[in-house]
Amino acid sequence: MPGIFAFAETRDGEIRKVAHEVVTAARTLADALGTEVHAVLLGGPGTAGAAAELGRYGADKVFVGESDAFAHYSAEGFTTVITGFIQEHGCEAALFPASALGRDLAPRVAARLGVGYASDCTGVEVQDGQIVATRPEYAGKLIAQVAATGTPAVFSLRPNVFLPAENAKAGEVQTLDVSVNQADFGAIVREIKAGAAEKMDVGEAPIVISGGRGLQSPDNFKLLEELADAFGGKAAVGASRAVVDAGWRPHSEQVGQTGKTVAPTLYIAVGISGAIQHLAGMRTSRYIVAINKDPEAPIFKTADYGIVGDLFEILPRMTEEVRKMMA
Repeated sequence: MPGIFAFAETRDGEIRKVAHEVVTAARTLADALGTEVHAVLLGGPGTAGAAAELGRYGADKVFVGESDAFAHYSAEGFTTVITGFIQEHGCEAALFPASALGRDLAPRVAARLGVGYASDCTGVEVQDGQIVATRPEYAGKLIAQVAATGTPAVFSLRPNVFLPAENAKAGEVQTLDVSVNQADFGAIVREIKAGAAEKMDVGEAPIVISGGRGLQSPDNFKLLEELADAFGGKAAVGASRAVVDAGWRPHSEQVGQTGKTVAPTLYIAVGISGAIQHLAGMRTSRYIVAINKDPEAPIFKTADYGIVGDLFEILPRMTEEVRKMMA
């Protein structure tokens, strides 16, 4: 049966959260089309041990390709195996995460298959039997709907937009033949040396504290850093686009349409007015707390809790209370 292909990304032998998001989105399409979800994992020896968990998110079948050659990502090798899988199984659509890896892999697969590709999608659905994707264009100024005309339809999905949803499906794990040779690899990664991670990434943190122009100066971001430290290593500091454009904070911390999309358990917006581009990057947070001196700031329409007042008085008191709570 032709199914919906879902690429399940792994890192260091563990399935990433974006894999659960991709499988969840694939499940939605499969239900609308009356077909199955076929998830594929590629990795080094031991990858199969984590494969069964994808069934909880809606994968009917989980195909695992284990090989020393796939212990590290290989653009050519992964493309060859995945393209062959899609051609063999006749998938109606192929979904990838719009992660660093997925942004590199998905267009390669589409090009090899000779089909179109829609990147960084924030929605996928079936309309009148046709798969339609929603994606931002022109730095988020325009939201477009793209209809797939070829088969398979290849999409990459923006991380932290499709919230993982557990499903009653029990995925059947199968072994995937990944017999490849040297000719299938343009280059081979022998080793990866990661730099020391001093700060938690805003895209992964369960708590994100973001600051905007209301902080008045880059030096005042120390108030956010102190609050983040009070949460005991569970929080990351983010920033609005205006702050990043001003050079106050690095782009890696930017939350919003042209930055990172986050979905933490707790999002605290400090001195951020709430432009639509910023809201697009954090509206899926479970709980949103806004701190702003302007009671008419748009951010309060999205926030679960709002504090109207001087952030320079509120943040030190909040930090003190969090330290007591975490002690």
